[in-house]
Amino acid sequence: MGNGMTTVGNITIRGAGRSAVDSIVASMRDMISDGGLSVGDRLPTERELCERFQTSRNTVREAMRILKAYGIVDVRPKVGATIVDNRMSRALDLFSFNVLEVSRETFSDIQGFRILLEVASVDRIFERITDLDLFELRQLNREMAATKTVPDAAEIDFLFHTRLVSVLGNKAMLDVYQIMKPVILRIMERGKTRRTIEAQVYKEHEAVVEALERRDRVDFQYRMKTHLEAGYVSFSARAEFEEPTTSRL
Repeated sequence: MGNGMTTVGNITIRGAGRSAVDSIVASMRDMISDGGLSVGDRLPTERELCERFQTSRNTVREAMRILKAYGIVDVRPKVGATIVDNRMSRALDLFSFNVLEVSRETFSDIQGFRILLEVASVDRIFERITDLDLFELRQLNREMAATKTVPDAAEIDFLFHTRLVSVLGNKAMLDVYQIMKPVILRIMERGKTRRTIEAQVYKEHEAVVEALERRDRVDFQYRMKTHLEAGYVSFSARAEFEEPTTSRL
């Protein structure tokens, strides 16, 4: 066929000019969409897919590996392949490989965006936050203080702030926040020591949670804004890779 399609038995496979794996990937994606399958549905077994597309197990396994990397399926032993929707997570994983420069300007831009989400949205946060949210924020803060290394503490601190943003109930905002994770982690790690994490950051987080618990609008906004703006002086006007003096998560 001259349209980039080929037929195997009564099955039409797209992309005849591509590799066998690419063609099977495209055909499996068509099978999912044309078959009306949705998140949670299982795909045919590996053997059934081999028979359906008349191809080898290695080809099917490689195609499944690619679909998993795309965030379209999840493959588990003895369960098989299940359709999922982790495409955004996979995109974020790819984004995280980028080496990002952090300057004072970048710091101000990122923290300004975070202030819009975590400070200016105070009314929405107060409206939606629950006792479970407060419990989980405190739990994350304790876990952060108990970590052994600064990078581990930064990871948990990011989870603390992500958990707060999730209270807003806006998936698009949460996705954008997570896209910025690599640069936010760099900001959180800047100039940190175990002492500053335990003596400063933990206490600042705890004060934020207490203000949330009391529904004290002014105190919450003041403490969160101060917390996010701390560390500005440790970023140079240009690049990130100078030895810092002090900063906070």
